Amino acid sequence: MTEKLALITGASRGLGAAIATELAPDYHVIAVARTTGALEELDDRIKAKSGQATLAPMDVTNADAMAHLCRSIYDRWGKIDLWVHTAIHAAPLMVTSTLDMKDFGKSVDLNVTATATLITYVAPLLGDAGQAIFFDDPHAGEKFYGAYGATKAAQMSLVNSWATETAKTGPKVNIVTPAPMPTAVRARFHPGENRDDLTDTATEAARILATLDL
Repeated sequence: MTEKLALITGASRGLGAAIATELAPDYHVIAVARTTGALEELDDRIKAKSGQATLAPMDVTNADAMAHLCRSIYDRWGKIDLWVHTAIHAAPLMVTSTLDMKDFGKSVDLNVTATATLITYVAPLLGDAGQAIFFDDPHAGEKFYGAYGATKAAQMSLVNSWATETAKTGPKVNIVTPAPMPTAVRARFHPGENRDDLTDTATEAARILATLDL
């Protein structure tokens, strides 16, 4: 049987890591994140399920590095079947008139520019038969969510355009709104929240994948 390949950008923790683990062993996982130690822990979990992973410890905002990775994927496998993009920068909540421009720049770089760049790099690997998964988290216009809300909305605008453009030709672009989960991103926005009331990332990963025709 031909090996199926899944590229996970933002795979080291949270929902990205949970989806990478859930996909094993049906997919060979190409896991991208900045934190080498967390990627190695993910690799251990994937191997425990008799799966295989290729670890790519790199920053998705580094366009040259991502171009090299995508070229390497093409040279080795020729394509991928699935791209799951969970990498996100969660700027601290604050009054919009006091935004930290350095942090806002990081939000633009990761949430918007990197997404746009990766679409151009990954689309040829997906071809017309592959699928991509993105995750909506609508906070545009909410108080204190200026940086995150604006850049997440911009990301979703890009993704929705791509989804519309490829609706008849492929690849299939899926946009999912996950249930609240006890992730580091949510903890930054909701400190002190009772995390026992939230959905476990592994449970949510399994639910999301079950709803898609992969």
